[in-house]
Amino acid sequence: MNNTSKKLNGSEILIQCLKEQGVDTIFGYPGGAILNVYDALYAHQEIRHILTAHEQGASHAADGYARSTGRVGVCFATSGPGATNLTTGVATAYMDSSPVVFITCNVNSDLIGRDSFQEVDIAGVTLPVTKCSYIVSNVEKLADTIREAFVIARSGRPGPVLIDIQKNATAAECEYSPMTPAEFLEHPDYRIARLFQTHHPSVSYPAIDLADIDRLAEMIDRSEKPLLICGGGVVRSGASEEFRTLAHRIDSPVAITVMGGGAFGGYDPLKTGMIGMHGSQASNMACDSCDLLLAVGCRFSDRVTLNPAGFAKKARIAHIDIDPSEINKNVKTDLHIIGDAKEVLKLLLSRLKRDRKNDEWKKYVFSFRRETEYDPSEGKLTPSEILSAAAEILPQDTMVTTDVGQHQMWAIQHFRFDYPGQLTTSGGFGTMGFGLGAAIGVQAGNPDKTVLHVTGDGSFRMNCNELATEQYYKMPIITLLFNNSTLGMVRQWQHLIYKEHYSQTTLDRGPDFTKLAEAYGLHGRRVTDEATLRKVLTEAVNSRADGLGWVIDCRIDIDEMVRPMVGGGSYISDFMLA
Repeated sequence: MNNTSKKLNGSEILIQCLKEQGVDTIFGYPGGAILNVYDALYAHQEIRHILTAHEQGASHAADGYARSTGRVGVCFATSGPGATNLTTGVATAYMDSSPVVFITCNVNSDLIGRDSFQEVDIAGVTLPVTKCSYIVSNVEKLADTIREAFVIARSGRPGPVLIDIQKNATAAECEYSPMTPAEFLEHPDYRIARLFQTHHPSVSYPAIDLADIDRLAEMIDRSEKPLLICGGGVVRSGASEEFRTLAHRIDSPVAITVMGGGAFGGYDPLKTGMIGMHGSQASNMACDSCDLLLAVGCRFSDRVTLNPAGFAKKARIAHIDIDPSEINKNVKTDLHIIGDAKEVLKLLLSRLKRDRKNDEWKKYVFSFRRETEYDPSEGKLTPSEILSAAAEILPQDTMVTTDVGQHQMWAIQHFRFDYPGQLTTSGGFGTMGFGLGAAIGVQAGNPDKTVLHVTGDGSFRMNCNELATEQYYKMPIITLLFNNSTLGMVRQWQHLIYKEHYSQTTLDRGPDFTKLAEAYGLHGRRVTDEATLRKVLTEAVNSRADGLGWVIDCRIDIDEMVRPMVGGGSYISDFMLA
């Protein structure tokens, strides 16, 4: 351990601790309670701070940065409304297991509990949607709290951690001794951090049950109709290669959850596509007919299972997940293995008795594989025209963020994601307005990659103020806007279930999105035909060097729907739409 200590105030200690963790980018928005921290940050130009238009945008940007880089994201906000504006972003990161450390500052300790100006118990507010929340009133506890927070955020099942520092603790002084993350883990005083850490050789944690690995290998060996589900845990654990190897050794079709996008090659012949409510017919029919379903890093959410009682009803179900709380929560399993997906799959691969061939089973499953067709209408684009053009013209390694709604499902159905982190979307919380902030974080963490933001007119209205951030920091993000003048997914449900009672979903109002883009100093184009779209996309890709983003307003029909669709509570093989 480095014993060189010096007296620093809390704000300086915070910055030094972030540097210990290798933090080079912070997303945030200043205010009165956090001013001491921003004053300390002023002297550290080696840390890039990205000032967003709104704290929610900062929270999504830190999340996008974390998901696309595999590093811990960092977000700053002040007290009161600054802190509460983070809440949606904190919950989004929590539901999708994204490692972000949110740092807020509160009023002085002597003002706590007095309804002081911009006082709020943000640790209490976010307690249900964080892995851990801290309140720091004593500067002497600050350094170790910061270090512990990073350990917890990235360990086990990753997730957000919030630290609320009272303003007096940012001004008070104490001795600070530098400490590397490895030294922190080795130190005998930091038992809590050690309990959360799962990947450090000095830390013991419950071993994976090898007998269960053997049982799973035997189940696979006896199976004639296996199906693998690739969940977000495959992305988070870096288990893509092991998962791909398993799929090919047992010759199993692979269905993918929304959060599993990119973990299994988009062009792999074993891929059946998305599973669940808007999943492919091949995925859903395979789930309905398989004799063994092995889900890796998957929560079995209601959008995947729909009707848990009838889910994979002919199959024995095996589940691999690092989080014990997910086991048997939504779907009862015949076998479960708690552990890191990468480590479990390595052990499983070493115990498989033989490679398999399942030609008849695959022939049956892939007989249901087909592209969804959309009928063209005059003066309007179809989803397949838009996304086919984007897939052909943009580089194959383009990183994609989405908002939430019809466009999200269309993007996941049509794009072929090849590597972990290529897709960033709000799967668990379903956060409209997530995409643009996330795209800013993705671009910040991956400056050499083309970043595509896929959105709808409803979602884009929510946080389009972040176009100011995109322009100022010269991020050439391409926003592909599906504009149908409605809240499309909600209208789709109103059409199918609520007798076409289109209550408060029609968006027959401004803004003109092309003029909005131009007002922010960006490129704005409206397109209504495929030829023009291809021309504009080519221009957008070729002009990345100018550092200006694009908003491409694509007009689609108001009654365009996501197909197929299985209603909630239905059996997974039942299709409401052909």
